[in-house]
Amino acid sequence: MKIKKGFCLLGMILMAMACKQEEKPKVIYKEEKNNNAVQVETPKEKERTDDIRIADLPVVMGRSEYLIHPIGEVRVYSSSSKYGTSKVNQFSYTVSNYAPFEMTGYLENLMFQHKDSITITPLTDQKVQIQSVVYLNTIAEKTKKHILIYTLFDSDTNRDGKTDSNDIKTLYISKSSGKNFKKLSENLQELLDWTVIDVQNRLYFRTVEDINKNGAFDKDDNINYFYVDLLDANWEVKNYDPLMVKSMNETATGEESDE
Repeated sequence: MKIKKGFCLLGMILMAMACKQEEKPKVIYKEEKNNNAVQVETPKEKERTDDIRIADLPVVMGRSEYLIHPIGEVRVYSSSSKYGTSKVNQFSYTVSNYAPFEMTGYLENLMFQHKDSITITPLTDQKVQIQSVVYLNTIAEKTKKHILIYTLFDSDTNRDGKTDSNDIKTLYISKSSGKNFKKLSENLQELLDWTVIDVQNRLYFRTVEDINKNGAFDKDDNINYFYVDLLDANWEVKNYDPLMVKSMNETATGEESDE
């Protein structure tokens, strides 16, 4: 019994030594089926991402005489090994989406060009991220005024070093040429929504204001209501309160006949 135990112990020691001596190869050669050539499997490549600034092809919105060139960034994924080889994989070189009278995306600027000119001018020199641009087609057909409405992010309100969709959304307006670019919503007020009432030629919008200064928009904050006369040359923003309750006498004297 002692001899058998000795042989077992010796066998275990020899197997341990053999396993210890066997090291994993640094290069694995794989034989190809069609010839005797070998393929070297290199160490795993490191992946890197780069943002490249590009422009989409221009569009003309409605009956405007101006081309719009959307400007944004695409993310390129590149892999390179220590041997210097690299490859680039990119799924799309498109930075915007266009439907009739509306452009969407995450754009850093727009370039405007008159159809009879080679001059291209930027919408703004601010650091912004433009989420949507809408051409007011019904207003253009009625009044011959070509107006664009923008929702965008214009300030790093959360102080994370970036101006993006995690910041406060704002409302802007301009001519279809990009000129008279003006902010309509007030600073530090989050845009909720907006609409155009064609029969009045007015733009209505709502914002939420962080009146308790807790850094979040919640039930304790204030909803503000505004409108803009789109035929007003200065696009003056006016405040209104649809929740204001009038007395029955004021309502009766203020109503107009439907006939």
